[in-house]
Amino acid sequence: MLYEHLSVSSQGHLVFSGHDTTQLAKEYGTPLMLMDEQLVRDRCREYQNAMKQYLPAGSRPLYASKALSIKRMYELMVQENMGIDVVSSGELYTAVRAGFPMENAFYHGNSKSDADIRFAIEHGIGYIVCDNFDELDAIDREAARKGICQKVLLRLSPGIDPHTHEKINTGRVDCKFGSAIVTGQAEELTLRALSKANICLDGFHCHVGSQIFDHTPFCDAAATMLEYIAKIRDIHGYTARVLNLGGGMGVPYVSKDPSIDYAGNIQKVGKLIEETCARLNLEAPVILMEPGRSIVADAGITLYTVSTVKDIPGFKTFVSVDGGMADNPRYTLYQSEYTILPANRMTDANEIVCTVAGCCCESGDILQENVPLPRMARGDLLAVLTTGAYNYSMASNYNRIPRPPIVMLGADGPYVAVRRETYEDLLTCDL
Repeated sequence: MLYEHLSVSSQGHLVFSGHDTTQLAKEYGTPLMLMDEQLVRDRCREYQNAMKQYLPAGSRPLYASKALSIKRMYELMVQENMGIDVVSSGELYTAVRAGFPMENAFYHGNSKSDADIRFAIEHGIGYIVCDNFDELDAIDREAARKGICQKVLLRLSPGIDPHTHEKINTGRVDCKFGSAIVTGQAEELTLRALSKANICLDGFHCHVGSQIFDHTPFCDAAATMLEYIAKIRDIHGYTARVLNLGGGMGVPYVSKDPSIDYAGNIQKVGKLIEETCARLNLEAPVILMEPGRSIVADAGITLYTVSTVKDIPGFKTFVSVDGGMADNPRYTLYQSEYTILPANRMTDANEIVCTVAGCCCESGDILQENVPLPRMARGDLLAVLTTGAYNYSMASNYNRIPRPPIVMLGADGPYVAVRRETYEDLLTCDL
């Protein structure tokens, strides 16, 4: 089994975090997103403990909430003493409504409007992570209107290629995010920030990509950023107090993916930081990291009911379900690999290799290809693992399909964190 919180009951049913998935499907219907609350909490604590042990004093993790931005997640982050990062005014508003303290929030994004910046400042955002020159000028203007000095980190591009999927690789020089160090733009942006009356520059940010299994790209990024900090200190007399290394540690989606020792990776990054700071005679900055996927991905699974089994002799077999790209577009976008299990028939032998297809009127609506399964029938239950990150966040109402609920499996039992959308919900904005 891919994860420790999965098992099989004596009835041959998939058990997720101690709960029979077939019973949950009967109670809440399908498609159904399930989240293991305790695993989310445990992963937050793993990051916190490792960063406290291996990184400079004051270092802490920020939950990258674009992975799963719902009120309940922000409430959990308050309870677990986590910071957060948000990437839109909508995420920021959700965090505010959940009671998250905005001084512990960081606002990201490469294309913030004046309205976005104003909204963040009016809600007391802790830090704005500034991506570019236009945005820096806009932050300065909005902060002046408010009569404050807004704390800022500058997002820089360290020119690191972590060799992950092209669409989630964010550290290259030619990426849309950040200002490149190698071109001199980072230094120019730094000097402009230091010249602004209403900008309080506390340090720098970088992010090299997502779904990274090796510690090496993070060490490379840390070394590049520390050398840049030392250069700015030596030439311009400014020493950054904060270095945000972003997120990106992966999770195993399929059996061939390696497991990850998150604490071990952080320890290696910490050792690199210590050695580099000693070499550069640099006071170690506070280190921030932004785990998102690794906090929630493997804490989630999605259950679907089989609607149709269609054999095309000599070609392939389709097993179609009652969800699809509307609630999980990642295969359509990235050809992302998932593990799919027959939740109500776990002890049955695999007889077919099939394409699991969605219900959308779209030929590209595929959840996964080449999936080994028993001979499925209408009404059977499939479980797609590792759907806690970037599934509900990226879900849509394509084909006017309501989004599924999210049921948290907590210490006191299951509870609905996000209710199932109704057909009436689809008309909320229609006039």
